[in-house]
Amino acid sequence: MKKYSCIIVDDDEIDRLTALSFAKKFPVLDIVGIFESAEDALPFIQKQKVDILFLDIDMPDLNGIDFRKKALEIPVCIFITAHPEHAVESFQIETLDFIVKPLKLDRFTQTMNRIEEFMEIKLKASLFEASIGGDTIYIKEGHEQTKVKLHEILYLEALKDYTLVVTERKRHCVLSSIGNLLKESHFQSFIRIHRSFAVQKQFIQKMNSTEIILNNNIAIPVGRSYKDNLNLI
Repeated sequence: MKKYSCIIVDDDEIDRLTALSFAKKFPVLDIVGIFESAEDALPFIQKQKVDILFLDIDMPDLNGIDFRKKALEIPVCIFITAHPEHAVESFQIETLDFIVKPLKLDRFTQTMNRIEEFMEIKLKASLFEASIGGDTIYIKEGHEQTKVKLHEILYLEALKDYTLVVTERKRHCVLSSIGNLLKESHFQSFIRIHRSFAVQKQFIQKMNSTEIILNNNIAIPVGRSYKDNLNLI
């Protein structure tokens, strides 16, 4: 069985122990740390790989929201809090679920189902298991790997935590943000022209200050904050 390392961070002892007792009911969880403050947890996550974070929000000194901003490399964040007014803000920093206290086992079980579904999708959509000759990537789709030539990719489109890799023949979905994708050496030929789009220069047919036209008359919008990137084309 695949196990996922997790930590619990909550300054309330009863809530912390409740989360711990529920987490122990799920063999898929490997509880590697329990902390009563975010400040105590911070040095731990800098040394230890963590897959899942169960996190309170209202804590002294460093609150849960600010801690999450420092721990975005942890794939799954579950907020467990008595303050539902933080829900909207929490989902802006890559939150998988938001549980309002008091924590109940049936609600925790729902969250565990979401975590396992997310991890399964993440595994199936993992990118860059292999590359050949610098111009080919393999995209994992289900149990198969699809070979995609980089020079055939028209553009990238962001879909929250995913990115669409679009060729003239097919659209592939990978579990990686467009920002992280563009940091890969494979994608250095792409130009970011919008928060949600990056294009390959060789496919540009026309452009102006508001949009770029690619092959097959595909129109891609130009974001205001990315207009300076047009100078790179």
